[in-house]
Formats: sequence, C-alpha cells, structure tokens
Amino acid sequence: MSNFTSTSTFLLLEFSELRELHILHLFLFLALYLTAMTGNFLIIAAVALDHHLHKPMYFFLTNLAMMDIGIVSVIIPKTVANSIMNNWSISYSGCAAQVFFYFFFGASDLSLLTVMAHDRYVAICNPLQYETIMHKGACLQMAVIVWLTSLLYATVHTCGTFANTFCSNVVNQFFCEIPKLLKLSCSDFYLVEVGLIVLGFLMGLGCFIFTIITYMEIFSAVLRIPSVHGKKKALSTCLPHLIVFSVLMFSGIFAYARPSSDASSYLDIPFAVIYTIIPPMLNPFIYCMRNKEIKTALWKFLDFGHCSKTIFRVLHILFCI
Repeated sequence: MSNFTSTSTFLLLEFSELRELHILHLFLFLALYLTAMTGNFLIIAAVALDHHLHKPMYFFLTNLAMMDIGIVSVIIPKTVANSIMNNWSISYSGCAAQVFFYFFFGASDLSLLTVMAHDRYVAICNPLQYETIMHKGACLQMAVIVWLTSLLYATVHTCGTFANTFCSNVVNQFFCEIPKLLKLSCSDFYLVEVGLIVLGFLMGLGCFIFTIITYMEIFSAVLRIPSVHGKKKALSTCLPHLIVFSVLMFSGIFAYARPSSDASSYLDIPFAVIYTIIPPMLNPFIYCMRNKEIKTALWKFLDFGHCSKTIFRVLHILFCI
C-alpha cells in the first residue's frame, strides 16, 4: 500500500448511497443535535439563574452539561456539513482536532460523573460535614483537576494516534474514531496507542468500580434513614446521576462488545451514535424527570410571563460578567 502519512485529508464513511436514506440520516442527526443542545443549554441557564441551585451538585451538573455540548458539537456539525455538501472528506488537522476534543470532553464526562458520585456520598453519608468538605474552593479545585487531567489525557491519545504512519486515508466511520484510524496504520507505533487505550480502559474501570462501591455505601445509608420522606429525598438526588452514569457506561460497552471487523459496515453508524450522541442528549431529560428542583427551576425559566426579564438576565450574565 502507498504511504499516506503526508495526506491532507481523510475520507469518512458515508451515511448511505441512496438519496432518500441520505436525507433521513441528515435530519435525524440534526434533530439529535438540536435536542442535545437545547436540553443542555436549558440546564445551564436554569442553574445559573436560580440561586436555589447554587449548590455543589448543580455546579457539577452545569459542568457536565457543558461537556455534553462539547461532545455533540465535535462530531455532528461536521457530519451534517459533509452530508449537505455530499463531501465526506475531513482535513488531517481537522481529524486530529476531532480526536483531541472528543477524548477531552469524553474523559471529562466520565471523570466528572465520578466526582459527582463522591459529592452524593458526602451529602448522604456525612451530611453534617458536607459544607465543610464540599465548599466552593473544593468544588472549583475538583472541576479544574477534571478539566486539566482530561486535557492531558486527550493530548497523549492524539499524539499517540497521529504519530503513526498511515497507509490509507479511508476511515470506516462517520467521524475520526481512534480504533478505525489505528487500522490504517502500517507502522509498529500503533502498539503504543493500543497500550494507551488499554490504560484508559483500566482508568474507566477504576471509575466504574469507585462509583459502584460509593453507591453501595449510599444505599446502605439511605436504608438507615427512618422516615420515608427522607429516603425519597435522598434517592431523588442520587437516581438521576446513577442513571446518567449507567447510560454512559453501558452504551460504551454495548458499542465495543461486538466483534471487530476490518470491513466497512453500516452498523458502525448506529453503534457509534449509541455511545457518542445518545448519552449527552438524554442527560438533561433524565435530570429533569427525576429531580424536582431542576424541574421547578426550568418551569420558572420557561415562564412566558417573565420571558423578557429572563432574556435580559441571561444577556446580562453573558455580557456583563
């Protein structure tokens, strides 16, 4: 095979050769993107404007919403643009940027969900020490650590992937996915990135185990709460986070548990959508359905009688801070 290391473009997987299915995929992706963006922006706005939600749990939820916006924005706009122009190429630098930002936001997502499990543990198992442990400075420090470690993690993966020599520029996926890119490598350096992926998997497994152990402690503490109302209140703050974490973990397992194939498959698109787009889109709805405080804040935010006042406050926060 020819050496494609110096290529300026990669060719991504096309939705479909049939025009009708092509248009269907286009509108489906656009609908998923708009839904995810709207839901997560509403969460951010509701938390920012309601002082009752200025708590550690909702501070982390706002960060999670920003990460979810980042994940879908890394993938879908480019995919929609390619579909509109019927041009499935992506530049070498664009592909590298897509890998970097996807890993950055994805790692931040998982890390922050792990931090949120710790926040719920402290709130339920050590309620008297909650304000001392989860004070504003500690929350900011945790968030900064999550962003910085994810930045380092994404940088290492991007460098490990694009240090390879590529012998083809045809990526069998609708975005630049590392496993698909590594299959194009014709050098032994890809083994370094494979090792990094295994390390990342072990880190993800560590987050999973930590969260499971944390929730075992939480549920044990909830069962010791004497009142039924107290149990329901504690669970109402835990269940949305646990559901979001489960959706993220099991969607990834579902996507990668299937046998790998070197051949292009149109099943690659729905499998990739399941673990890249569905979790960020569902997260706002999960929190809205299961968390009474979020629902109340959103009703206030969407109160058409105070629409002009709300818009003014949003603009004030965006431009005056």
